[in-house]
Amino acid sequence: MNQTSDTTFDLIVLGTGSAGQNVATACREQGWSVAIVDPRPFGGTCSQRGCDPKRVLAGAAELIARSRHFTGKGIQTENAIDWADLMAFKNTFTQGIPESTEEKFEQAGIRYFHGTASFTDKRTISVGEHTLTGGKILIATGARPATLGFDGEELLLHSDDFLDLERLPKTIAFIGGGYISFEFAHIAAEAGAKVHLIHNNDKPLKNFDPDLVQALVGKMEEIGITFHLNTQTEKLSRSGDGYVLEGKEDGKPLRLECEAVVHGAGRIPNVDELDLVTGGVDFDKKGVTVDEYLRSVSNPDVYAAGDVSGSPGLSLTPIAGLESRAVAANLLKTDSSKPDYTATPSIAFTYPMLASIGMSEAQAQASGKEIKVNLLDMSDWYTYKRVGEKPSMAKVILDKSDGTILGAHILNGEAEHLINYFAIAMRQGMTAEQLGDTLFGYPTEGSDMTYLLEL
Repeated sequence: MNQTSDTTFDLIVLGTGSAGQNVATACREQGWSVAIVDPRPFGGTCSQRGCDPKRVLAGAAELIARSRHFTGKGIQTENAIDWADLMAFKNTFTQGIPESTEEKFEQAGIRYFHGTASFTDKRTISVGEHTLTGGKILIATGARPATLGFDGEELLLHSDDFLDLERLPKTIAFIGGGYISFEFAHIAAEAGAKVHLIHNNDKPLKNFDPDLVQALVGKMEEIGITFHLNTQTEKLSRSGDGYVLEGKEDGKPLRLECEAVVHGAGRIPNVDELDLVTGGVDFDKKGVTVDEYLRSVSNPDVYAAGDVSGSPGLSLTPIAGLESRAVAANLLKTDSSKPDYTATPSIAFTYPMLASIGMSEAQAQASGKEIKVNLLDMSDWYTYKRVGEKPSMAKVILDKSDGTILGAHILNGEAEHLINYFAIAMRQGMTAEQLGDTLFGYPTEGSDMTYLLEL
């Protein structure tokens, strides 16, 4: 837009990801004047630099792994990934998003501005030469990679960079033991790279069940991934066409020569350039401090949703959608809509996949409830033996007093489906008996549910 004078809107949205788009569109449909601002290509992280392109690459890695399971069982040879072809395919999902998002805003009558936004007072936003005043403001700017604080940190690739690599490095290290590093490590290893994964303590994937994480680590080691736990990265430097990573592993010197080193050690709310102090918007390391209606506790005209919000919700795309629906309802009606974070599923798209929902075993033990823990090795069950899945494991935590499902944790190639069955049951208040009594098609992973739910 070529607007150069001060402009007033009913709503200003900062960020064009799913949360920002949802609220902007909902308010515009009700006749509000809406402006939306983003310094990066429109469309947000998930669709262009996160979940969606990652899953395209992970899908190829999964096919390689499944094919390998059948080698000698009817499949004659292993498949292989052509990285350039895979990236070209990935680009078919991402390349048109900024333009189509702009067209969407244009057609809806939403004014859009490319640039970095910052508060100049509690209701005014500066974007380059533009000054925008909003009756209400939504902060939906997502998250950015955390600062790690070691010498040479500026040489790190970020997740965006990995998803755009034209050529896969022969040797690659991932710093961080979260799901992003695990997923990317699996993709790179299945594509033929030598992979190192570095984590600063002995508990990677801390938000997932430790028994299943241990089994997943073992499986990933089988395909050649080297884990460096209890390892502190101290320095990254250039060496010819590659890099040298130096640190301490269990207190002993570590030196790795790699063609690339990728930051996968966590993300933090993207607020640094917003000048929230000038806007009277309180925030902390979790993000914008909000009440149960996602309204800023210090500036009643400001809301926040998605990864930038300091709400109890996990940093996941479905939570951004959940929170955006609540914000839209609260803006258009009154502060009456509270997001329900009950039973939020998390999935690491490695292979096997690792999925989690509800309480961990430790949380259930500490709750004071009388619980039953079903820890099952399903590797020899027909469903998984027929496709060579090993390990295949589940841990389901039940409340013995009333049959409530407290938590479920799955490790296998069908985890993405199984965890969604649990999500439906837990959000709708179904008991273990009711879910177990559901008739699923046979033979499928659903038809095994009853064995996971025995009280």
